[in-house]
Amino acid sequence: MSYTGPGFDPPQPRRPRRGPLTVALAALVPGALLGWAVYAAVGGSGGDEGPGSAAASPSASPSASASPRTSSPAPSAGSGGGKPGASAAASGPLVGKVVVIDPGHNPGNFEHTAEINRQVDIGTNRKECDTTGTSTDDGYAEAEFTLDVAHRMRALLEKQGATVKLTQDGDRPFGPCVDERARIGNEAKADAVVSIHADGSGAGNRGFHVILPGAVDAGAADTRAVVGPSGDLGTRIAGDFVRVTGSAPSNYVGDGTGLVTRKDLGGLNLSTVPKVFIECGNMRDSEDAALLTSGAWRQKAAQGISEGIVSFLRG
Repeated sequence: MSYTGPGFDPPQPRRPRRGPLTVALAALVPGALLGWAVYAAVGGSGGDEGPGSAAASPSASPSASASPRTSSPAPSAGSGGGKPGASAAASGPLVGKVVVIDPGHNPGNFEHTAEINRQVDIGTNRKECDTTGTSTDDGYAEAEFTLDVAHRMRALLEKQGATVKLTQDGDRPFGPCVDERARIGNEAKADAVVSIHADGSGAGNRGFHVILPGAVDAGAADTRAVVGPSGDLGTRIAGDFVRVTGSAPSNYVGDGTGLVTRKDLGGLNLSTVPKVFIECGNMRDSEDAALLTSGAWRQKAAQGISEGIVSFLRG
């Protein structure tokens, strides 16, 4: 998810204060952070350039190649994607739990700019329905990345017994709009919702970050009941993402914690169930792009996010 374009405001330049979630993350994943340090020292994926502010970047061109570097796993039988009535696996620790995965953007958004520019109510104000997302410099689109990771997560979580629904599965011409994405999770009475993204910041800005909902009570939005559980969900995902992928928390937002709180995203503002976004890396940085275009790394990303969800749901 690029911070440029409709519907996404850049983070403020001030460094966020370390609050309870920072402390919680530090307490939850000391081993994971140590593991990342060792991984980086021997030449892993967690190299860290100097900090910088999030920069705007152009969206991907629709004419650019959008195919993943490796094909995603085939959807598992009975998963149902985003359709109601998706069946859960017969057994496992997450039987009875509902997880909604929200693959950010849509490959068809490029061809439906009028539709995705339509204003929708996000509680605090009105914003565009959706954006096109970003891409790597050689044309691997964020919308393709998010679907691939979502499919991998669905397979992993269904093996744990969860009922998994997708907000979109490449089965619609554009969108859904951000308000509908939130409504899908709400109507499913999801136990956890995770929106998958990749960032479009400036070169040299590296690493992942998890976006948490801030306390909002305005218009149709009231996040106060889900701020706490969403913070727990996001903290667990951040910890497991570090541990499994070896990637470092963002060096340009989040003050090194991998956690950012925002009040301007409709998908969070309108959610009545625990929900977070994860920016898995920066598509406009060549080192992060090498990871994001690797099928093996995307499998690790899916595993790290999924294990954070499992940890949250099992308490």
